[in-house]
Amino acid sequence: MLLFARYTQDNISSTDGEREGPKFVEPIPNVTVTVGRDASLPCVVSNLGTYKVVWIHIDRQMVLTMHKHVISRIPRYSISVHDKNTWILHVTRAQQEDRGYYMCQVNTNPIMSQVGYLQGFPTPKIAWKREDGMDIVLNKKIKGPVFSGEYIHFDRVSRTDMAGYLCIAANGVPPALIKRIFINVEFSPIIVVTNQLIASILGSNVVLECQTESNPVAATYWIWNKRFMTQTSKYGIHTTQNSYRTYTKLEIRNVSKNDFGEYTCLSKNLLGETEGTIRLYGKDKHNVSLIVK
Repeated sequence: MLLFARYTQDNISSTDGEREGPKFVEPIPNVTVTVGRDASLPCVVSNLGTYKVVWIHIDRQMVLTMHKHVISRIPRYSISVHDKNTWILHVTRAQQEDRGYYMCQVNTNPIMSQVGYLQGFPTPKIAWKREDGMDIVLNKKIKGPVFSGEYIHFDRVSRTDMAGYLCIAANGVPPALIKRIFINVEFSPIIVVTNQLIASILGSNVVLECQTESNPVAATYWIWNKRFMTQTSKYGIHTTQNSYRTYTKLEIRNVSKNDFGEYTCLSKNLLGETEGTIRLYGKDKHNVSLIVK
């Protein structure tokens, strides 16, 4: 506890009220205030007489006011007196560093004091969301768009958990504090071929599609007749990337019987490789199926 020397009382005539001595009429309330708002802490003392009131910030070990004078160099502190008994410490635009215990002292012998607490901001609530808006899946039974708490625990991380996660702390005072955490999951390629058998009319153009999921990003190739295919006037290869997914399309122009057969979509990264196949067969203008090579 901080103690301060009493003002000298010698040669001061005492009244009946002073002989009775000062006393605190009511305790200092604990105050919670939103950051940026004003706060007031009252110290009610009866029979003060010629004694003095001092306000102290205990956590900072700082004298704020002495009687009607502001001692602190922080301009947000001020003092006012109501009805000669109520000494109110004002904190303008309260900040986080203002929270803590405040002591009201009267320089009696021994010194009398009481303490109140200023909470400078409400405790924030923490929520987790996926950046892409999809559900957070913690395990097979627990999933949802939002989870509360300081942390979230995944039972077994898979490639579908790879995303940016937003940790949002809000206490009702805009703006909320947001931190982004990205979960990066490395895995060997997985190929998805939605249509493994495709028919094409002779003379038309046809597109074969292959989707790869991998991390690190995989290199994807098209193979036909044991040859790696390249971009030509006959063949067009188009590839797009979205997160850990790669979409590749093989366009075959002016399809002939020589184009029929099995096409392989090969995908590989540092962790492995895999492939998928698509069989192309044809139909003539009368919709009659042609032999598949």
